[in-house]
Amino acid sequence: MPLDPTYVGRTFPLEQPYLVGVEKIREFAAAIGDDNPLYHDRVAARSAGHPDVVAPPTFAMTLVIPAQDLLIDDPGLGLDFSRVVHRDQRFTHHRPIHAGDELHTTIVVESIRVLAGNDVLGLRTEIVDGDGSPVCTGTGTLVARGI
Repeated sequence: MPLDPTYVGRTFPLEQPYLVGVEKIREFAAAIGDDNPLYHDRVAARSAGHPDVVAPPTFAMTLVIPAQDLLIDDPGLGLDFSRVVHRDQRFTHHRPIHAGDELHTTIVVESIRVLAGNDVLGLRTEIVDGDGSPVCTGTGTLVARGI
């Protein structure tokens, strides 16, 4: 079943903000094997001019995945997740993510195309702080393999 093209332009905001924790940043940095002191040490981060530890750039996936789940779980879209591969993901950071940030996330369906019998879903995720100021914009592509 093809994806519903009327989803292009729809937005899916997460209901609850995400409160970034020091330990979540440290755990993420450890999981990706990055020992940058800005990701682990509050003193080092503050000495470098940050309000608290800094999240690695790909930490934004912590917010992107639950936002994508809102869309993926919407039966009206017609997406068979068992056939999905994640083609790409990019981030534009407007400022670093820090421990203590309260972040709000909204996913936007940018495009739906069919390429070589595969449904291709272009997504944009906007992450903003409590004041609505941009923190990070993620763009990604999901491909639902054709039968």
